[in-house]
Amino acid sequence: MNKLDTQALQLFLQTPKTIVVIPHRNPDGDAIGSTLGWAHFLRHSGHQVQVISPNDFPDFLGWLPGSSDILCYEKNRAHGHDLIVKADLVCTLDFNAFHRVGIMEESLKEVKAPFLMIDHHQEPGNYAQFLFSNTQYGSTCEMVFDVIESLGQKQHVNQVIATCLYTGIMTDSGSFRFPSTTARTHRVVAELIEAGAPNSLIHQQIYDSSSFHRLQLLGCALSNLKIFPNKNTAYTTLSQAEMSRFKAEKGDTEGFVNYGLSIKGIHLAAIFIENQEEGIIKISFRSKGDVDVNQLSRAHFDGGGHINAAGGRSKTSLAETVALFEQILNLKP
Repeated sequence: MNKLDTQALQLFLQTPKTIVVIPHRNPDGDAIGSTLGWAHFLRHSGHQVQVISPNDFPDFLGWLPGSSDILCYEKNRAHGHDLIVKADLVCTLDFNAFHRVGIMEESLKEVKAPFLMIDHHQEPGNYAQFLFSNTQYGSTCEMVFDVIESLGQKQHVNQVIATCLYTGIMTDSGSFRFPSTTARTHRVVAELIEAGAPNSLIHQQIYDSSSFHRLQLLGCALSNLKIFPNKNTAYTTLSQAEMSRFKAEKGDTEGFVNYGLSIKGIHLAAIFIENQEEGIIKISFRSKGDVDVNQLSRAHFDGGGHINAAGGRSKTSLAETVALFEQILNLKP
């Protein structure tokens, strides 16, 4: 943590501010957990805070404390824009480039107030006056805990804040099994449990609340799975017709890509999901070891992320996107 940035932020937050906190588009557990956790902390410190999500978040995160107060920019553009451009501070969490917020990007470009970035992805943009960027962290939620601690306010991490932060750490670490999970991660998690985070209940809410349709959709994805043992690669697809057939809702495909990676000998897995409403193919990549899916996504699929976890998109058809992927990796039956 940069001490100078911490001191500057501490000085800035000494007086009450109007603050907007923003996750990336299609927010996951770490994005929602970190924004809510940070927002609860800021409110406890006397600030007026509004979390604004670019679009809706998955239903399985709807139980998190404060989630019902999140403003969806896509449904309230005028109000969301007004709040953003009039804020004293705009906090961007779990992303580091304006294009990650979709249609909200134009509002961010009009902001005159300072930005705070808390993020663990590679190649951060140059827009934040208060910058906390470190790719060594496994989650933004863990970073938020360290920011609060560096501000000398760890004693204010209550059950509500702890619950939000635990959720993001758990989901982004794959329930603490990914290589980015460190001894420090476990120490932070222990402190969050001591602060009241109901760890067993959080796991149930996230992983044991699937609908019957979601399990059917998973079955479809698994039936579409293709493996290429000579390239240690697996991928699957979900067409719009398949998504519609099983009544897919936002967040239903979360974690599907990991099933390919669970196959013995597979070091790279991908899932390609057709979204006709947005006119794109949404892509998720996961890998093991030194297989860099961040570079793969950045170079070919307008995306990015981490070495072992990245996302991307394609504006061509599902078949053309998959064909490009096979060509790049020289995949043959």
